[in-house]
Amino acid sequence: MDTEFRSTPRRLRRILPATLTACACLLFHISCSTGNDGASGTGYRGWTMPRPQEKVDFTLTDTEGEPFDFRARTEGYVTLIFFGYTYCPDVCPIHMANIGAVLDDFRIEVRSQIKVVFVTTDPERDTPERLRLWLDNFDTSFIGLRGDRDEVNEIQVALGLPASVIEETEGSGYLVGHSARVLAFTKDNLAHVAYPFGTRQTDWAHDLPKLVDERWE
Repeated sequence: MDTEFRSTPRRLRRILPATLTACACLLFHISCSTGNDGASGTGYRGWTMPRPQEKVDFTLTDTEGEPFDFRARTEGYVTLIFFGYTYCPDVCPIHMANIGAVLDDFRIEVRSQIKVVFVTTDPERDTPERLRLWLDNFDTSFIGLRGDRDEVNEIQVALGLPASVIEETEGSGYLVGHSARVLAFTKDNLAHVAYPFGTRQTDWAHDLPKLVDERWE
């Protein structure tokens, strides 16, 4: 088992910065809307999409090696889905740390109605053990999913996100360019709101309880 992340303290979730850097936005290149232009009049601090995104029906493998039917297993929950990878230097750990810290502060009545799903865009390096250990640094309830790269790219495109791309670096390493948005599906199986990199803990704390109670007309 990969033990690289065992030394990362859980307080990391509270001290990681939640500010958007220009270089990260370019490196991860992905639809980084930094304002909430689409949220006018809705009361949400995330970006309200002009057209809601329907929840895609797909099955990948979880960190226990079991099939996870995304649509069926998240039915009736507010579901946050994010595509990233454990070697990500900034976007992924900051998103996960901020969400995990906020969930810690919610009453169980709210917390139990929210699921967080992280799909790796780097299945070659993100073994089930590594992915589970990395997610546990932020919240042990976070769901980690794996599939081959082509399948994961198809899912991202079906969700209205760009496919991930390999970005070669000097030496034998590489980075993975991927979407910086978290999609928030509500109990109607539609994502009305998305959250770009740079979303703060105060924004998550404000929006998540509203999403739990939301009844879209």
